[in-house]
Amino acid sequence: MDTVKKIITDLVGFDTVSDKSNLNIQDYIKAYLKSHGVDAKLVYNDEGNKTNLYATIGPTVAGGVILSGHTDVVPVVGQNWSTDPFTVVEKNGRLYGRGTTDMKSYLAIALSLVPEMLTANMKRPIHLAFSYDEEVGCLGAPRMIDEMTQTIPPVHAVIVGEPTNLEIANAHKGVRGYVFNLRGLEAHSSQPHRGVSAVEYAAKLIAELYHIRDTLAASPLKGSDFIPAYSTLNVGMVNGGTAHNIIAKDCSFTLDYRYIPGDDSEAIVSKIDLLVRRLSDRMKQDDPDSGITYDTREIPAFKAEMNGNAEALCRQLSGQNSTSSVSYGTEAGQFQERGYSTIVCGPGSIDQAHKPDEYIEIEQVKKGVQFIKDLIKWQAN
Repeated sequence: MDTVKKIITDLVGFDTVSDKSNLNIQDYIKAYLKSHGVDAKLVYNDEGNKTNLYATIGPTVAGGVILSGHTDVVPVVGQNWSTDPFTVVEKNGRLYGRGTTDMKSYLAIALSLVPEMLTANMKRPIHLAFSYDEEVGCLGAPRMIDEMTQTIPPVHAVIVGEPTNLEIANAHKGVRGYVFNLRGLEAHSSQPHRGVSAVEYAAKLIAELYHIRDTLAASPLKGSDFIPAYSTLNVGMVNGGTAHNIIAKDCSFTLDYRYIPGDDSEAIVSKIDLLVRRLSDRMKQDDPDSGITYDTREIPAFKAEMNGNAEALCRQLSGQNSTSSVSYGTEAGQFQERGYSTIVCGPGSIDQAHKPDEYIEIEQVKKGVQFIKDLIKWQAN
């Protein structure tokens, strides 16, 4: 446990909040692997200030298992931490620090067991795949996964180590994020007929979006183990206007749409498109330069596989027969849509993620170590 605790401490010590570079932590991981004779490959973003990392331990043959995790963490600004978030503190059987549960302990467990992987005479490899920018939309993993499909032999399973208390999650909702930008026409608030209020039209659009939300909530999916058992919409941030007595020229807001696998998400996307066009056209009737634009990105849903290799493997390693669905997004859907059998299973509780005084139970770390030890034995048989 001393080795894994040290690596957890080292990894948490890197401030890898998503708006910062992750090159330092990946340099550390690459150097650690190199010290054990393992070469790592880096897959950079376009700017060159962030990188994915993947590596193979064991023979370069088919039947490998990918251990997938992300190196970035969510911000600590505005949170009331009782300790330094980037210094691990151990107390009451817990390790406190940003990323301890989401998900640097999983990375550390895998890294700490590299020596055991190397001496186990595994017949099939274990691949490590550590990404950037998962927390801001799973932006980094796709280009790494695309390269891995070309450079490593066919894989038996992918285990995405997001915190599930080492329970088996075989499905999660898809996520489509929107940023809406409304441009109106400024005027004095005493002369509203001379202006086009971006704030007013943002309010109209938000009201329509919440009507869609309420319609979805009124028809939960029967038999679903998702909580809640329906697709959801949430407006998270709104920003607009310059003064109380000025018709607002600009307004922007974000929308988070999370859909259950199998739901007709494209129908909801089409409804949103129609709403935007209709309200934008209405704005343009009063001022041709006014209107609504938006950017969007998507994390694909992760669907339960029938007789999937990854689920069967995790059942065997953990001794569990039950599975669950989770509402948060992961990189699992990105692996799955590229043909990999995938599962989500990792130490720690999602209940502790993203909060001040984030922690992981040391007992969960121990169970995570045993889980990967059992995987090593399985790959050696």
